[in-house]
Amino acid sequence: MRIMAEVDPKEPINEQAVVNMYNAMRAELNQIYSKITELEMDASEHSLVINAIQPLDQSRRCYRMIGGVLVERTVKEVLPAVQRNKEGIEEVIARLNEAAVRKKKEIADFEEKYKIRIRKADSEVKDDSSKKEGSSQGVLVGPAGSSE
Repeated sequence: MRIMAEVDPKEPINEQAVVNMYNAMRAELNQIYSKITELEMDASEHSLVINAIQPLDQSRRCYRMIGGVLVERTVKEVLPAVQRNKEGIEEVIARLNEAAVRKKKEIADFEEKYKIRIRKADSEVKDDSSKKEGSSQGVLVGPAGSSE
């Protein structure tokens, strides 16, 4: 009777699978950071609008884009809605920051588990060529975005 070792289906089988998983995790982290930046720009725009219409007369006519349609409202109606939207965006930013922290920890754990070292760019490699490393085995991964 053969006894097979239990294999976690999420465990990579070979070095290339480890590299692919690592690159996917880094890409996901980059996407999170991109979304955070985009939402921070939206929150900034909301702040500009709030600061611009707050001192105005509450009954003054105001136009707002809702789902691609320009609607006419009053400052009294628009200001609270814009403030709520800004608060919602800030909540999403906070959740994405938490997700980024979790993903960074997951990547760090993955790097430690598989002894991943980031290969430096060519100019940096020349500077470090005099240093000798121990005989630790691990996976070498190029910089994010490199196509080697």
